[in-house]
Amino acid sequence: MDKRHRKCLTPPEGSPVGIDNPFDTNIYNYDLPKSMIAQTPAEPRDSSRLMVVNRNSGTIRHQTFREIACFLRGTDLLVLNDTRVVKARLHAVKPGGGARVEVFLLRPLEGEGPVLWETLIRPGRRVKPGQRLILDGGIEVVIGEGSGQGARVCRFPPGIDVWSLMEEIGEMPFPPYVHNPFIDPERYQTVYGTRQGSVAAPTAGLHFTPDLIEGITSRGVKLASITLNVGLGTFRPVEEEDIRMHRMHIEECSIPDDTALSVKETREAGGRVIAVGTTVVRALESRATREGLVVPGSFSTDAFYYPGYRFQATDAMITNFHLPRSTLLMLVCAFAGKELVMRAYNEAIERRYRFFSFGDAMMIL
Repeated sequence: MDKRHRKCLTPPEGSPVGIDNPFDTNIYNYDLPKSMIAQTPAEPRDSSRLMVVNRNSGTIRHQTFREIACFLRGTDLLVLNDTRVVKARLHAVKPGGGARVEVFLLRPLEGEGPVLWETLIRPGRRVKPGQRLILDGGIEVVIGEGSGQGARVCRFPPGIDVWSLMEEIGEMPFPPYVHNPFIDPERYQTVYGTRQGSVAAPTAGLHFTPDLIEGITSRGVKLASITLNVGLGTFRPVEEEDIRMHRMHIEECSIPDDTALSVKETREAGGRVIAVGTTVVRALESRATREGLVVPGSFSTDAFYYPGYRFQATDAMITNFHLPRSTLLMLVCAFAGKELVMRAYNEAIERRYRFFSFGDAMMIL
């Protein structure tokens, strides 16, 4: 697997951080009433609202998501993330009983012998390196040292199929700001997801229905897919004063040969490459050439795109409304301009849009 990944830029010496500086984390903050954090998905999926933002004219329109085909052309390519969310939240106890411990599986690690995974342990302070835990179902694991950014290495016995184990005993990892325990787990999956591997949904895709996709393709719009397995870093706010000092969690990606070819053919036909979600943007831009093409293959990325980056492979984007001070909001500001994006967010708040994973959508043209 190609392990190359594009890192954040290092700030120049003496670079100031202030209210007018695009690298100041504080300017990506905003106040959101808690009542506007969506606790349930829209029903049906495509009944959610859609804000259409034109980054050339600065205009903002208000539609419903099922009308999105009106803004697509027959020469366009819609790129989807075909990942599925796994039941990554496991529960365990120490041998002999005691308080329960949460083992949140993030991603598999390479290695020989025991099966290794990067995990989050809660409460981590009660679990020392070398501690054995008994998972629900009787499997014994060993929690090792930290692997960076609060994560720990979890060692499973050799031969264990961890993916199957998650399906058997795991729980769906809904976002931390969703407090509704009665959501159908399938509503936190896209209708087109086929590849297991994410611990959070590529939420821009949650608005699509099979009928809507059929209507879009009937207009001549082409579909292509990438796979980016979403990690918990998507919910982690930027805590550094200068956004350029933030480091992303590594996420595993794959761009198939036929997707790279579709991007090339779209470019040659004068069409637009439209990313469904920031995860697709990160995958495409991580492998983009100066000609706007993408290089296929499997790779890891910790790419972080913020104002000042010039997008190469992405012409338009469909996304949700993101958390304050988040890397996702900064990516959107890089794509459409901070002033326009924050004006759109203010208008969304005034019009009572629903925010975050189960919330409404924005299309940036």
